[in-house]
Amino acid sequence: MTDATVGTLATATGLEPDPGPAGGSRAPNRRARKTAAKDPRRAITWDRVWAQRALLAMAVPLLLYQILFKYVPAYGWAIAFQDYKPGRGSVWTQEWVGLENFVNLFTGVNGERFGRVVVNTLGQSILSLVVGTLGAIVLALLLNEVKNLPFKRVIQNITYMPHFLSWVIVASLASVALSLPSSGGFINQALMSLNLVSEPVLFLTEPNYFWGIVAGTNLWKELGWNTILYLAAITAIDPTLYEAAEVDGAGRYRKMFSITLPGIMPTIVVLLIINSGWILSTNFELPYFLGNGLVSESAETIDVFVLRYGYELGNYSLAVVAGIFKTIVAVILVGSANLAARRLNQETLV
Repeated sequence: MTDATVGTLATATGLEPDPGPAGGSRAPNRRARKTAAKDPRRAITWDRVWAQRALLAMAVPLLLYQILFKYVPAYGWAIAFQDYKPGRGSVWTQEWVGLENFVNLFTGVNGERFGRVVVNTLGQSILSLVVGTLGAIVLALLLNEVKNLPFKRVIQNITYMPHFLSWVIVASLASVALSLPSSGGFINQALMSLNLVSEPVLFLTEPNYFWGIVAGTNLWKELGWNTILYLAAITAIDPTLYEAAEVDGAGRYRKMFSITLPGIMPTIVVLLIINSGWILSTNFELPYFLGNGLVSESAETIDVFVLRYGYELGNYSLAVVAGIFKTIVAVILVGSANLAARRLNQETLV
């Protein structure tokens, strides 16, 4: 194709030609392609708003819910800058102390404890996220290969059921499973039967085991539920890709790794970006119900810290500072994950 032809096409399509190698053809640059890819029908106009008024009306209750329960309570952040004492009037009549509570939280004895709490929260959350994501992806890939539909439904129902149990029940089941064989601890019984240990292991009294216990319990409860989105993403993959791969001699595992896994990669990336915002909001119930004085150095998370300081010790201001810290870090993590995905040319939230 000649340069004149390329220039004519670029003029007709509105694309700005980008100089290529010497003597070669010219191609539209990335900015021009993005501009051309914009669909004018996506522009928000009053005509479109009126045409979709029913959908917008359905969204109003959810919008009001978000405003009422997510944004209105944010005025309580003022407590972080006060020596707040219940019963001394409204939030705006308390004694203002500036950044004193922030200094108290991040320095001294409180700073040392809060640093350990942040490490525990990150460790439990990241381990649970990695194990849960890998487990859900593997289960979705395996279920997609099951051709016996009744058997597939049975497996799905079995793996989905724990999701509907409350965390109180799950913590109780985990506590029994990890106890001594005489108390129904089948995990210790299985380890001893396989000669992996010579005597029962007191899992809930060893700080080094606690992060793994939290991750394993989360995996058992949410494994089946987390596969739903991945299975839905798999159904959106073009079946002709599998047919073409089969014609080329690709086996089941080759199609799994070359077609299915790349096909659900955008879903994986988006879910990881969303979940990155919850890294400091690790499950509250498991550390609270399974934790005890012997494992507190590995069990206490930010949410447990806030509960104990806010309600048990009555230091509401310090608890609010911890909550503000968690929110700010969550926003930074989501933004960083979104930026990293964009740099890697993956799907992003915005």
